[in-house]
Amino acid sequence: MLPIILALAVIAILFIVLITGQPDEFKVCRAAKISAPPEKIFPHVNDLHKWEAWSPWAKLDPAAKSIFTGPDAGAGAAMRWEGNNKVGVGTMTITESKAGEAIRFRLDFEKPMKATNRAEFTFRPEAGQTIVTWNMLGKNNLMGRIFGLFMNCDQMVGGQFEQGLANLKSLLETAGRN
Repeated sequence: MLPIILALAVIAILFIVLITGQPDEFKVCRAAKISAPPEKIFPHVNDLHKWEAWSPWAKLDPAAKSIFTGPDAGAGAAMRWEGNNKVGVGTMTITESKAGEAIRFRLDFEKPMKATNRAEFTFRPEAGQTIVTWNMLGKNNLMGRIFGLFMNCDQMVGGQFEQGLANLKSLLETAGRN
């Protein structure tokens, strides 16, 4: 019996060491080059009503319900969503909006896990195109650290960011040809 208890104690200690070894914060960052000027791209991110056309999460749950509050676009605009287990429940609020340069958000997730994160889009012109960068930053609470032992947040969320940026690129470059 004693060897089993000691083995379980060692496993528990190793698990605690692994959890405490996880980073306090995380950052997911992806970028794409879009053949359009910043002023053409900016409104598609700054107006939350337009996200459905390119957001990767809109495709994961077309039946998700969204409620918009505040102004139509820019600082103070907010969107609350409720969807299936792939998109969860939460609120996204634009906290800062600089035309053609950057948009910052506060993300309050309720399901599947409670968390508050920050997100940001930046738009940088380069050789007739625009580099659009999408970042999300947050703190790893205990559940986030445990989750990080089994899932790679950067790969999981980063893949969604890549898909969203590809959708945005396609939307804008197709519209530019019409």
